[in-house]
Amino acid sequence: MLTSFIELAYLFFISLTTLFVLRKVAKRIGLVDKPQGRKQHRGEIPLVGGISICITLSYYLFNNPTIIPHTVIYTVCLVTLVTIGAIDDKFDISFKVRFLVQALLSVIMMIIGKIQLLTLGNILGIGDINLGWLGYLVTILAVVGAINAFNMIDGLDGLLGGVSIASFGGLGIMLFHDGQVSLSYLCLVIVVIIIPYLFLNLGIFGLKRKVFMGDAGSMLIGFTMIWFLLLSSQNGKAPPLRPVTALWLIAVPLMDMASVMLRRIRKGHSPFQPDREHLHHIFQRIGFSSSQTVIIIFIIAVMCSAFGVFGEIYELSEAIMFYTFLSLFCLYTIILSYIWRIITFLKQQCHFFKKIG
Repeated sequence: MLTSFIELAYLFFISLTTLFVLRKVAKRIGLVDKPQGRKQHRGEIPLVGGISICITLSYYLFNNPTIIPHTVIYTVCLVTLVTIGAIDDKFDISFKVRFLVQALLSVIMMIIGKIQLLTLGNILGIGDINLGWLGYLVTILAVVGAINAFNMIDGLDGLLGGVSIASFGGLGIMLFHDGQVSLSYLCLVIVVIIIPYLFLNLGIFGLKRKVFMGDAGSMLIGFTMIWFLLLSSQNGKAPPLRPVTALWLIAVPLMDMASVMLRRIRKGHSPFQPDREHLHHIFQRIGFSSSQTVIIIFIIAVMCSAFGVFGEIYELSEAIMFYTFLSLFCLYTIILSYIWRIITFLKQQCHFFKKIG
């Protein structure tokens, strides 16, 4: 126990130190986020959160190569993805290039890493759904979807870090309960490595030392999460994680991405066209502050993750978990699609009751 605590404290220190060093390098080479268009922050903020997490995590994996299967392949994929993300942060490359790289890495995950989505489990209540050769296509879609779900939710200070901690924390608790101590501990390692970024991102060490995650970091988080989820749900006859539970562990970024893309398509826009229609944008336009918005979404993410953990531990029916998730997503999409009408109606009702009172 003491050894693990010392190791985690050391990783925290490495992550924090790396951030302070990298932010100075980033300013010199222009790897910064400038306020313009949808970006409303102040000053030029170094985009080094993801690079720092990648360096610290790679250091840990180098010294613990047997903690997960195919550690080398995972690390190589991670470094590749972060490199592409950093290039995108600097030069703003086409989303098509990013998608191509993400798809290629998912192929490497399947062929060399031997990790693939083979079954969806009994999510419909009619028996296990085995994907067969379709598993290759579904795995690619799952990897690309997860990466971009976490990328899209990175819109406020502390939001991506908080949601990531909720997801990895939930997965870690579930794996620990199942006796998968090594992978559970790795989830804890990632949470500890993320915390220093969260401190700087929130300005706890001063606004002058603020850093952003960047596409490099959000893609790292999404890729790592889907790697761990597939590893946990597709590793044998009795895996510790049923596929439907994965939906709940990443419910907030997944629902936000899908809902936003559906609204864009319905309006005749490209599903990949940036806008200010994400959940955090809507909360702010309603009147919540940035801090309040982050806290609310973090609580929602924790509740969804907790429901997934509860359902997994107490063996709640996969069909019930899936249909509940589907119902929640439909409700989520409908509410956000008509949010302004709903708010106007509520304001009118409040005004009416005040008037008659």
